[in-house]
Amino acid sequence: MSGHSKWATIKHKKAATDARRGKLFSKILKEITVAARLGGGDAKGNPRLRAAVLEARSNSVPNDNIERAIKKGTGEIASEVYEEVIYEGYGPGGVAVLVEAATDNRNRTTGEIRHIFARNGGNLGEAGCVAWMFQRRGYFAIEKSAMDEERFMELALELGADDVAIEEDVYEIYTPMEGFIATQEELERREVPTVAKELAMVPSTTLDVPPDKVNQVLRLMDALEDHDDVQKVWANLNIDANALAAR
Repeated sequence: MSGHSKWATIKHKKAATDARRGKLFSKILKEITVAARLGGGDAKGNPRLRAAVLEARSNSVPNDNIERAIKKGTGEIASEVYEEVIYEGYGPGGVAVLVEAATDNRNRTTGEIRHIFARNGGNLGEAGCVAWMFQRRGYFAIEKSAMDEERFMELALELGADDVAIEEDVYEIYTPMEGFIATQEELERREVPTVAKELAMVPSTTLDVPPDKVNQVLRLMDALEDHDDVQKVWANLNIDANALAAR
């Protein structure tokens, strides 16, 4: 991957400089509510809820807000009922795009997502058109300043990672979905600082984006992520580091 930036890396660079903390809080709290509704309010017995709560705390979401979101999910506090919807489509250059949303009005959200794709050179596809390219896995990014490459490889082996990557600024660890919480706890126990951690939809293959399509592809990703009902956006893109720097 030398010389290229994957969507995971780009995404977390964006998040590190994203000033729209209110929107980030809203998305995290909505995920907590949905996770609690689907799997119950006990984080110990609900891995998805536990991951969402960990993400909330790592982003300094107040505990009162977290507790209120859980109670909304379990029905202890009246609130909107959100439906999970997955949208699949293609961006400029044939990039596969997977969008995870939570909405209280599927028809409205579908129309708006379709419009975002069309307005930014892509098209919304049918269910199943790109989902087969993605697999849910644990993802962790560690700043290179935390350790040298040899120590990172030793750490990955000790953690039982099933894949690793060495990018320009970070080391990346991938785990099976069911190993996400254990890996998170072990990294915390060892006091290894992470700049990103999430249950990610990881593509099986990636696609290099032509330099003349970079801006258009990233505009599509930004527009989708900005939508209030969108929780996560995944793509199988690679962007040349020089083209990204010139943006």
